[in-house]
Amino acid sequence: MSLGKEEKIFEDHLAAKYLKHSEQRKEILHSFLNTDRHLTADELYRIVKRKYPAVGYATIYRTLKLLCECGLCRELKFEDGVARYEHLYGHQHHDHLICTKCGRFVEVVDPEIERLQEKLIKRHGFYPERHRMELYGVCKQCKK
Repeated sequence: MSLGKEEKIFEDHLAAKYLKHSEQRKEILHSFLNTDRHLTADELYRIVKRKYPAVGYATIYRTLKLLCECGLCRELKFEDGVARYEHLYGHQHHDHLICTKCGRFVEVVDPEIERLQEKLIKRHGFYPERHRMELYGVCKQCKK
């Protein structure tokens, strides 16, 4: 995966806030973008700590906040209350299926659901800013 655009977005955001682009922040960005799942701050901390043993939780949290601010990721909180972070830049809108037994997440895209939402919006003269859909249940593996 080429990180050129994402890294540029992050660097520009840091510069606009008069913050320096440290090696630790760069590693946090790369580790986050190279992990294709919904990460908790603790999971990201353990990944980055392998390369930078001196990295602290505060640096992880502050960097995740910066990544959210510049549009590279989004914080999600599902029913379990744990904050997870997912890639946002360059990813199409999707919804989530969440297993209440094992906690597994499945990202789903359904054009028909999106069309139905558009019909509802128009019918009610509504001007949406954002939305997300989460369906909770038991996955196929846990049902066995």
